[in-house]
Amino acid sequence: MSAPARRATGGSRFLYDSFDLAQARIEAQERVDEERRAGLEYRLGRIEAALERLEKRLWLAVYGVAAAVLAHAALALMAVQNGG
Repeated sequence: MSAPARRATGGSRFLYDSFDLAQARIEAQERVDEERRAGLEYRLGRIEAALERLEKRLWLAVYGVAAAVLAHAALALMAVQNGG
């Protein structure tokens, strides 16, 4: 690796190296945070899609039970009308 370039303003390189290191750590942490946020958004999207599918299945089950109850009531009415 090559040595870092000298600054035109002069002064000790140790003054700038610590600042550059801190800035690099901040940038690295920002990149990590962006990746974590992207992962969380992806997982949240998957969870929302799963909840939508679950909700559709739940409503299908509710409508199925309602249809069975109505069919049972209709059969009972037909049996009463036929003198059963």
